[in-house]
Amino acid sequence: MTPYASETFLHQLLAKALAAGASDVHLKVGQPPGARVRGELIFFRVDKIRPEDTEAAAALLLGARTEPVQHEEVFAYEAAGLGRFRVSAFRQRGVLSLVMRSVPLQVPTLADLGLPAAAKTLIEQTRGLVVLAGGSGTGKSTTAAALVGHLNENFAKHVITFEDPIEVLHEDRRGSVSQRALGADTLSLAAGLRAALVQDADVLFVADLLTPDASGALEAALDAVELGHLVLVVVAAPDVFRAVGRLFALGRAVPDFVARFAGALQGVLAQRLLPKRDQSGLVLACEVLVTTGVVREALRGMGQSTSLPSGHDMAALREQMEKGQSAYGMQTFEMHVRQLAAQAIV
Repeated sequence: MTPYASETFLHQLLAKALAAGASDVHLKVGQPPGARVRGELIFFRVDKIRPEDTEAAAALLLGARTEPVQHEEVFAYEAAGLGRFRVSAFRQRGVLSLVMRSVPLQVPTLADLGLPAAAKTLIEQTRGLVVLAGGSGTGKSTTAAALVGHLNENFAKHVITFEDPIEVLHEDRRGSVSQRALGADTLSLAAGLRAALVQDADVLFVADLLTPDASGALEAALDAVELGHLVLVVVAAPDVFRAVGRLFALGRAVPDFVARFAGALQGVLAQRLLPKRDQSGLVLACEVLVTTGVVREALRGMGQSTSLPSGHDMAALREQMEKGQSAYGMQTFEMHVRQLAAQAIV
């Protein structure tokens, strides 16, 4: 019998990984269990995983569900005493692999993560579009949880989230947080966003805008902004400029997108994780675009036809980010990394 069918065995494996500071645990056939620790993938000194091991682990993680994973699937799992995990199950070479990402039980604060002051300013706006960007594995979900948690702790507002799956659980504090799972609680992101307009929401949070109905969801998000809501969306993009470019690409199917987007956008926060100089972990590096009057006019001038923002357009945004640090808290990645280096953090 495979030990991976035992909850005790699997939880012990997860506990050892978490004790080492792992962000993710990998179960792949043909190699021992792996863990990503401080950005590096390391492996346990145990037997290599067999096909029956990952199948048994997936069955345990899925609980009462009887049908196996066919191609790829993402779902949440809670291990008593350890925390919650986002599980990505997928097949490669016909066999099942699992990647389990640790999700914090406690909602982190903005200060815990070292987010710039502009992040607080952006999330406290009463209306508008705020974009959170970053590549894979850069902590976007954790930052988003902190932003929603900040609203929940400090403002009597109704926040509706759209997630797949629901990761960090928010207990109602001063505000009220309604967490909706795509596919289970609402059929699509666009439909959920439109329904939220009659659910007395103040803030809408989209954990991943790049869903199959992304263009429709983007249009629904702009509608919500124009009706007085604050909308926070996560976009998978490595920096501010490519996040804006990706939104312009999606917006080609949205009527009057350029004018509406320029009018709605409050700012873009992009992030990366860098190894600390003392090798004790990772530190957050951010770049920030705040939509000033000059930035808004620059956005209106972009992509007026079917074309996307050009390199010249992006250079104009970069110039505003470099100039706007003292007055608006804007910064590029390069500016923030220089600060971290001066503080001997990286």
